[in-house]
This record gives sequence, structure tokens and C-alpha cells, in this order.
Amino acid sequence: MFVCRAIVALLLAASVLTGAAHAEPADLDALVQDLGAGGFAQKQKAIDGLAATGDPAAVRSLEAMLDGKLYRRLSDGRVAIGAPSGQVIRLSDPLTGADLGDAAPADVDRVTINNRLRAGLRAALGGLTLLSPEPSVRRSAADAILKARPEGIEPLLRQALTRESDDSVRAAMEQALAAVQLSSAPEPEIRIAALRTLSQAANQDVRALVAGLLVQDANGVPAEPDADVRAAAETTLAAIERRLAMWGILGNLFHGLSLGSVLLLAAVGLAITFGVMGVINMAHGEMVMLGAYTTFIVQEWFRAHAPGAFDYSILVAVPMAFVVAGAVGIAIEQSVIRFLYGRPLETLLATWGISLILQQAVRSAFGPTNREVGAPSWMSGAIEVAGGLTLTYNRLWIIVFSLVVLALLMLLNRATDFGLTMRAVVQNRRMAASMGIRTGRIDALTFGLGSGIAGIAGVALSQIDNVSPNLGQAYIIDSFMVVVFGGVGNLWGTLVGAMSLGLINKFLEPVAGAVLGKILVLVGIILFIQKRPRGLFALKGRAVEA
Repeated sequence: MFVCRAIVALLLAASVLTGAAHAEPADLDALVQDLGAGGFAQKQKAIDGLAATGDPAAVRSLEAMLDGKLYRRLSDGRVAIGAPSGQVIRLSDPLTGADLGDAAPADVDRVTINNRLRAGLRAALGGLTLLSPEPSVRRSAADAILKARPEGIEPLLRQALTRESDDSVRAAMEQALAAVQLSSAPEPEIRIAALRTLSQAANQDVRALVAGLLVQDANGVPAEPDADVRAAAETTLAAIERRLAMWGILGNLFHGLSLGSVLLLAAVGLAITFGVMGVINMAHGEMVMLGAYTTFIVQEWFRAHAPGAFDYSILVAVPMAFVVAGAVGIAIEQSVIRFLYGRPLETLLATWGISLILQQAVRSAFGPTNREVGAPSWMSGAIEVAGGLTLTYNRLWIIVFSLVVLALLMLLNRATDFGLTMRAVVQNRRMAASMGIRTGRIDALTFGLGSGIAGIAGVALSQIDNVSPNLGQAYIIDSFMVVVFGGVGNLWGTLVGAMSLGLINKFLEPVAGAVLGKILVLVGIILFIQKRPRGLFALKGRAVEA
């Protein structure tokens, strides 16, 4: 009976494509209210009725019901979409979205569903959203049909295909149609043709569907009885797996570059500090943490005083984080580190102690729990490519941001007087001092520059990681590995080292696991340093080479 009702609902929804009129608003509202009926059979009848209207306005209520967000108010039986907000549930109209006020959890009942209703909801949504004027919605509907493959959807898909003008949506619909035919068509020739269509896919759901044809039961009997269809399924499965492997490699490349850009931001400031001054700064991670908390403070100010300009808060946070972390870095250099030059062990212990002080200070000021840092709208969302590969906007922006920061540092290093004097101190500190360069001042400014860059890294990391007092500790060891591997004080070496370690980590993780992969990377760097103690790109100069 359930299958028959679903077929009838979908075929009635198809009538919209041939000119059927939508239901009157009053009828639509009555059907939505029936979704809160007590029995599953009554709810299924309401779902079928909403699907038969063909009205896209019904999509909102059906999606809410599928997601478990549909409620029935006990006082008047009104069905509404609910969004928990603190101690209350905020209600809105399923059709218009109008605010219906707040309700206590005890004053509403969630509309419950079972597996049969879920299948009916997906079928109804697939039929309704195939009619949407938005290509992205039609594409999502085709993807949902490919996963659910509801019975009776084939006529609607065929009619939708005759009207579809978008090539990417049309391809998705053709694959959905092929999946439906592969599941339900009795003729082997149709199933073989469907397999040929699906061989162009790079989709885990399609792979599971095709692989299911080759599964054998306990007696060795295959799920697909026809030998020709099984042979076609084997060929199709091999083609899909090749495509998925290719997209998997591209996915690892993207995630490796993403991790490399994070390591670059965290390590580039340390490369400057360590390269110029030879200071093992164990508090560098806390400069990153200060930049992240600066972002949090700036965003809180925007939320309170200029919520409409929140998307610009991160643009304000970048210079603010640079100034805050740079100022703290200069204060640390002037008050502690300047007295410990030439004593690396004491410097390491002192900066480690400073890192603990900064962590505890932030923990006392903001608490030990994570703080929420929002992402602007232009950094939210993702690009769905294929084969499960998703390119998130926040990581794409961080890759671009890290390269921009590196380019500006190189420009500062090569095209300014400060960069010239800094390079002179790196190459030969005594000769630079004898030429009148105030090496102590350069040390302070360089330490402040490295700390400021770490603060900027904190702004970027706040978009992809938890903002907590321990944020910097997760990156300090990796930052030192990047600097040592690439070549101490060399910006090009830092870039190559960060990207290399990011890619190696991401390609090792699927094979060896995250922990063992890091151990293998560390062992590899130790062996590499035995052969090249000064890293990939060693600095030149008398003092450096001495």
C-alpha cells in the first residue's frame, strides 16, 4: 500500500509539468496541518496530498519534517517549524516562514516519523524540487533521487529531462534515471545501458549500487542473476573506482596544500625570528593564540555595535592582531630575551615559561572553554566538485591569504631599508654593528615582526580551529619542523617546507594513520637534517657559514 501511495503521489506531481494548477493556499495549509496527525497512515496521506499539489511551497514543511524540525503546538494543535533557542523553541509558519512566537519544550510535541515516512518524504521532495526554477535545487533533487531511487519516479524524471537546459543538472538527472532503471527495470538490456551511463559517475552512492549487483549470498548466488549484466557491472565498477581514485588524489592535494598554508602562516614568523636572532622562541604559539583571541574580541565588538558590518570584522581583526601580538613580542624581547642572547638553553626555558604565563592569563580572562569565532559570509560554504571532493571557501581563502602574507614579507625584505638592515644583521652581525646599524633595535623590531605575523596566523586559524588557550601548542612543534626543514631564516625554504610537509602528511594519513604518519614525518626530517644540517635552502654569509 505504501508503494502504491508513493507512485500515485509522484505521478500526480508530474502533472504539474503538463500544466496542472497548484492547490489553493487554504488546501495547502490544511494538508500541512495534517502532517501533525496522530497515526503514521494519516501522515502518509498528508505527504501524498502535498506531493500531488505540485506546489514548491510545500517543500519547506516536508524538509522540516524529514529533519525532525516539525512540531505540533499542544494548545491549539498548530503545526509549525521549530528552532531551539536557549530554553525555548522558536516557532515559524511552515508555508510563509512568519514568526509564530516561542514555546516551552513541554508545550509542543515533535512530529515523529518512521522509515516508511522517510522514504515517502524523500520521494515527495524529489518530485517537488525537480520543478524548482533554481538549478542548484534541481541538482540536489536529482542527487536525492539517485540515493533513494523511489518507485514511480521514472516518468517524472523523464519529463523533467525534456525540459532541462542546464548541462550539469541534466547529467545528474540522467545518472539518477539510470540508477532508478538499474534498480527496477526487468529488461537486462535496459540495466546494461544504465550501467554504461553510470560508468561516467564518480560517486560513492553509485559505486555502492553497482557493487551491490556483484554481492553473493551464503549459497554463492549473486544478487544479479543475468551474467551479461554482471559483466557490465564489473566493468562499470572498475571505471568508477578509477575515477574515485583520481578525485581522491586531487582531494589529498587540496587538503595537503590547505594544511601547508596553515603551517606556512604559523611558521613564517618563527622563520624570521629564529633566522635573524637565533632565538628558540617557545612562546611563538601563544602569539598565534593572541591573534585568535583578538579576532574574537573584534567580532564581539561588531556583534554588539555594528552587526550589519560583521562580514568586515575579519578585515579589521588582521591589523589589530598584528599590532597586539607584535607589541607583546617586542615587550618580551626587551624585558627578557635581550639579556639571554648567546644562551640558547636559558632562552628556551624562559620563553617556555612565558608561554605558560600567557596561557594562564588568557585562561583567567576568557575562561578555559572554546570561544566562538564566526566566519563572514564570503568565507562560508563550499564548492562541490565530484567524487566527494569539497573545496571549502575558508580553506581556499587561507591558501590565498598565506601566499599574500609571504609575498608582502618578501617585498618588505627586499624593497625596504628595514629589510636591508635585517638581512645585513643575519649575514654578519658584527660587521653590521660596525657599520652603524643598531642591532639591538633591529632585534626588537624583528622579534615584533615575527610575533605580529604569528598574530595574523591566529586570525586565519580562528576560522578553521577552536579558539582556546591551548591553540598555539598544536602548531609550535610543526612550525619548528617547517623552519628547520626549509632552512632557518629563508622564506622560500619556509614555503617549500610547509607545503611539502602538508602534502606528505595528507598522503601518509590514509595509509599509516594520523599519529604514525606524524612519527614517520618526524623521523624523515631527522634523517634529512643529518645530511643537510642547514635545511633545503641554507642562508649565505660569513657569520652564518662560520
